[in-house]
Amino acid sequence: MNDTDKREPPVAALPQVAARPADHPAAPTGRIGVLLLNLGTPEGTDYWSMRRYLKEFLSDRRVIETPRLIWWPVLNLIILTKRPGPKGRDYASIWNDERDEGPLKTITRAQAERLAADLAAVDGRVVVDWAMRYGFPAINERLRALQAQGCDRILLLPLYPQYAAATTATVCDHAFRALMKMRWQPAVRAAPPYHDDPVYIDALVASLERHVAALSFEPEVILVSFHGMPKSYLLKGDPYHCQCVKTWRLMGEAMGLPEDRLRMSFQSRFGKGEWLTPYTDETVKALARSGVKRLAVVTPGFAADCLETLEEIGVENAGYFTDNGGEHFAAIPCLNDSDEGMAVIRHLTLRELQGWL
Repeated sequence: MNDTDKREPPVAALPQVAARPADHPAAPTGRIGVLLLNLGTPEGTDYWSMRRYLKEFLSDRRVIETPRLIWWPVLNLIILTKRPGPKGRDYASIWNDERDEGPLKTITRAQAERLAADLAAVDGRVVVDWAMRYGFPAINERLRALQAQGCDRILLLPLYPQYAAATTATVCDHAFRALMKMRWQPAVRAAPPYHDDPVYIDALVASLERHVAALSFEPEVILVSFHGMPKSYLLKGDPYHCQCVKTWRLMGEAMGLPEDRLRMSFQSRFGKGEWLTPYTDETVKALARSGVKRLAVVTPGFAADCLETLEEIGVENAGYFTDNGGEHFAAIPCLNDSDEGMAVIRHLTLRELQGWL
C-alpha cells in the first residue's frame, strides 16, 4: 500500500446556494445579535414623564401581583397623583444633564458600546444593542432593529445577576411578546442569572476592594444591600432571596470576612406589606446607634448605578447613618462599565454564544 492509498477519501464539495432572484424581497441574514436588557428610566424628571414611567412600571403584573380590582384605584387615584412630583425631584438630583437622561441609560449604553468593541475582534457578525423594559429604547423596537440588520440569532442578556419574576421574567415576557408578532422569528436564547458565577464574584470583590482602598477611612462594617421584594413572592417560589444570600455568602468567603463585618440587607420596600428582611434603612440606623462610625454599602444586585443606588443609598441612607451617630459613610459604585464589570458581561456573552460564534 502506497501513501496515496492511505489518504482519506475526498470530501464531496458542498452544493452552491443559488443567487436570489432579482425580484426577491430584501432579507438580510447571517448575523448574531446581543441585546443587553435593564429595568428602565423616565424620559424626564417632570411630572408627566414620571407619571408615564411609573404607570408602565407599576402596571406590570409581574411587579405588582395585587388583584387588579384592588390595585387599579390605588395606582391611578393615589400613587400616580402623589408620587410623580417627589420621585421627579429624586431623579433630578442624579440626572445626567449633559445627555438629558437617567444614569442607568448612560451606563447601559456605555456597556453595550464597550461590549461591541470587544466582540468585533472575536466575530464580525455580532451586533450589540441595548434596551429597557420600561421606557426607551423599547425591547420590541430593538429586536426589530437587530432583525433588520440581518440577525437571525439573538441573545437576550438581562443584566440582573439574581433571578426574580419581577425583573428577569418580565424582560423575557416583553421580548417574547415581540416575537409573537414576527412572521420570521429569529432564534433566541435568554442568558440565565449569574449570581454565583465565579467571574461575577471575583469582579464584585475586586471592585469593592479597589474602592474601599481609595477611601479616606477603613469601614468597620460593609453592608451588602439588594433590592427588596414582598415576602409573599418568596413564599410563592421565587428564587431571588436564595440567590441574593448565595452571592453575599460567596463574597464573604472570597474576602475572608465574618458575617458581623459583611452584613446583608434589602432596600427599596414599597407599601405596607412585609418584604424581605432585614431592611437596609433599619439596618443602617441600627448600626449607627450601636456605635459603628464607619460604614460602606455595596449593591451587587445592580449591574449599573441608578436611583436606588445613587440617591437611595448615597443620599437617603447616608443621612440615616449620620443622623443616628455615624461619621463616615460610602456608597460603593456598581460594576457599571468598569473593567471588572465588562469582564463579567463579556464572559457571560461569550459563554452563552457558544455554538453560534
